[in-house]
Amino acid sequence: MKIAVIGAHGKAGNLIAQNAIKRGHDVTAIVRKKHNDNFKTTIEKDLMDLDKEDLKGFDAVVNAVSAWTEDTFYIHTDGISHLAQLLEGTDTKLLMVGGAGTLYINKEHSLQLIDKPDFPEEIKPLGRTLRANLERLRSFSNLRWTYVSPAYELDFEGPATSNYIIGGEEFFTNDEGKSYISYLDFAEAFVDIIENDYVRQRVSVIGA
Repeated sequence: MKIAVIGAHGKAGNLIAQNAIKRGHDVTAIVRKKHNDNFKTTIEKDLMDLDKEDLKGFDAVVNAVSAWTEDTFYIHTDGISHLAQLLEGTDTKLLMVGGAGTLYINKEHSLQLIDKPDFPEEIKPLGRTLRANLERLRSFSNLRWTYVSPAYELDFEGPATSNYIIGGEEFFTNDEGKSYISYLDFAEAFVDIIENDYVRQRVSVIGA
């Protein structure tokens, strides 16, 4: 598959790109500024400056861009709208690295993890932005999107175990009652999701 990874220098983006390369996929890194890395092909552009020609011919485009401050949150919402305009009506899949806060905690899907009283106050603004991000994705009727939520605890120092569960829209835990996954396992699961048909779905991943 031909895969573009936007934000390929970030924690999740880099590991997703490297995992895809190991599996034999043709990966293009899309980054704001080139670093010394092993990517065969790199596009040096801001997400909002990408055009249709940049994304032409890819089987999948991964949006792994991080934005942690309120003045950059627009990249999660306006960025999705921009990518949708470029990819609507094409066969290219758009996959978004999302957040755990948008997972539903009731069967009616009226409450999300971010709505719990004990959800950390300091990350609620980001959680609300990612909720808007998911809602915006759902609004495009002719876009082959997938939104991937990691476990609540996403550990950059954790090991690769290749032992994980791909779930749906509702928050769940493993047999030990934990919502945990390492970045390495998340990246591996993410490439599984790219390779399979999860189009127009939100899925979640936890360590087994």
